[in-house]
Amino acid sequence: MIDNGLTDIVAGRYDAGVRLGESLDKDMIAVPIGPELRMAVVGAPRYFASRPLPGRPQDLTAHDCINLRLPTYGGLYAWEFEQGGRDLKVRVEGRLVFNTLTPTLNAALAGFGLAYLPETLVATQVANGVLIRVLADWCPLFSGYHLYYPSRRQPAPALAVLVDALRHRG
Repeated sequence: MIDNGLTDIVAGRYDAGVRLGESLDKDMIAVPIGPELRMAVVGAPRYFASRPLPGRPQDLTAHDCINLRLPTYGGLYAWEFEQGGRDLKVRVEGRLVFNTLTPTLNAALAGFGLAYLPETLVATQVANGVLIRVLADWCPLFSGYHLYYPSRRQPAPALAVLVDALRHRG
């Protein structure tokens, strides 16, 4: 049998993976495999029935926010905003904390607070009026998912085929 490198990729011996573009190591080759992404701050209409819409990220301190705990982040995720070249991270408060997106979305749909979720995940609910989007002008595009692998002159043939198949051509 001719080993074309696929065995090493499947077995995990080849240091390759998928990450968001903003969290890639500098000495790795990164190939975009998806479009740019944007986050969205959303809440249910019944949540906003007794609360004002936030007009700027600092207003989130007066709201119940649904936190996300990411093991790779080292704690609660600070919501990231940007406007006019100014970056801002806001540590939000709330009664609920989840470690995945689905329960976060479900809690927002149930009216328990505001959630910070990928725009693609909530687009249908926002379009249908089930969720209200706020602070959209503070949520810029950011680098989407990338396949990353070590910088080598000649990657294994199987890796080259995988890279070509997954490359985003948007």
